[in-house]
Amino acid sequence: MDNHDRAVAQIATSISKFHSRKEAFRIYHGSTNSTRQSQYQRDKMVDTSRLNRVLKVDEESKTVLVEPNVPMDALVEATLKHGLIPPVVMEFPGITVGGGFAGTAGESSSFRYGFFDRTINWIEMVLANGEIVKASPAERTDLFYGVASSFGTLGVTTLLEVQLIEAKAYVALAYHPVSSVSEAQKGIEKATNDPTCDYLDGIMYSETKGVVCAGRLTNDIGIHVSVQKFTRPSDPWFYTHVQKITKDLTSPVTEAIPIVDYLFRYDRGGFWVARYAYKYFLTPFNRITRYLLDDHMHTRVMYHALHQSGLSSQYIIQDVAIPYTQTSTFMSYLDTNFKHYPIWLCPLKQSGKGIASTHSLQADKLNAQLPEFMLNFGVWGPGPKNRDKFVAWNRDFERKVHELGGQKWLYAHTFYTEAEFDEIYNRKEYDALREKYHATYLPSVYDKVKVDVEKEKQKVVYESWRDWLRASAKKIWPLQGLYGVYSAWRRDEYLLPRTERKSGKIE
Repeated sequence: MDNHDRAVAQIATSISKFHSRKEAFRIYHGSTNSTRQSQYQRDKMVDTSRLNRVLKVDEESKTVLVEPNVPMDALVEATLKHGLIPPVVMEFPGITVGGGFAGTAGESSSFRYGFFDRTINWIEMVLANGEIVKASPAERTDLFYGVASSFGTLGVTTLLEVQLIEAKAYVALAYHPVSSVSEAQKGIEKATNDPTCDYLDGIMYSETKGVVCAGRLTNDIGIHVSVQKFTRPSDPWFYTHVQKITKDLTSPVTEAIPIVDYLFRYDRGGFWVARYAYKYFLTPFNRITRYLLDDHMHTRVMYHALHQSGLSSQYIIQDVAIPYTQTSTFMSYLDTNFKHYPIWLCPLKQSGKGIASTHSLQADKLNAQLPEFMLNFGVWGPGPKNRDKFVAWNRDFERKVHELGGQKWLYAHTFYTEAEFDEIYNRKEYDALREKYHATYLPSVYDKVKVDVEKEKQKVVYESWRDWLRASAKKIWPLQGLYGVYSAWRRDEYLLPRTERKSGKIE
């Protein structure tokens, strides 16, 4: 803990200086799984990238003490050595513990345990005035629940105690074919009531064909169940494999998947988003090309390329939770207005296990109206190429989600006006927390997630011809995509300004 305490003390000192000047800063983690464009200035950021260690796994209490920049694959590797795993594991291995807590992470076990932040016992954080504090359901309760989904706008989380559950060697995953989202929903509700079901999600391949995937942790797979892996270059992508084996099925089929392969089954291909890269580069999509390009098709590389290329501004990447009563209406809306499949389905429990309610910015304002369970729709695919039409599509999408009583997760592009944002989210209590905990000089959640459409229209002044050439090239097919791939291959720093990278060191 000594190294941790020294690192936190340095962060606290840095934040105190910002606070004394009332100067806003951003938190630099070293990577991001957000699709929003991010750019940091070295003199206006607090570097937490070195807080990346698993400090202690306690088998007796079934908890792990972990720093915020530990990614999911490293956390799972550390806890599996003790026969334990986190109850909610984000499906992309590069998503960090702190990112899952400060963002909104709902995964295939969230029908049972709620969002990832519901599995945190307590946190250590540096407040926006440099004070180091702890927060939990029993201590600074408002801060503990308020920090969840606050995107680092109340201070810097530096340590978390995460709950663990007993691990098993495999997930016995049953694939249930369905012919509509309403049938999928009924299957999901049935599996939710099954106490042996540990993981639950679904994929709609069209409006009339889909699959519900219900998983059970097990050490005994039986002699008639085949084992299927998804992490090796020669393995199929999960969604293509499921589509293939359920193509002509009318009854469920079960496979045994090694636990790590199950938890990160969507990493290769980023669910199915990477298939659009094959289309972009006019590349055949088959087993051979997937094998040859496997190194480029993992989510860590894909996020890097996405940010460097700027293509995120042309693709719709949204997750929204819709009440069960409105799922058919929303699916029809997507079939008419989005037209791209697959669509991911993931049931979400609004309150965590043993937690009656939450006070986060995301959920509390409408908490009395929201049902206990909602269905997450993963809506990912190409958007209109014209920028004005792209913005208009997203604005209409946001209105539709709100009209149906749903919620949008804020990791992606957000086009709300500030008045609309304040109406939907719990801004009043959130601002009160910022006042109480000295964070009013920091960027707000809205400041961090909004897409400033008016600013986009302003004429850009380039500092050099190289900057102009780079910006111009990134608007031309296929140079835009090639630049992203090249930068990912080079492992270039993609969150810090290019002109300041020569030192190789962040101060």
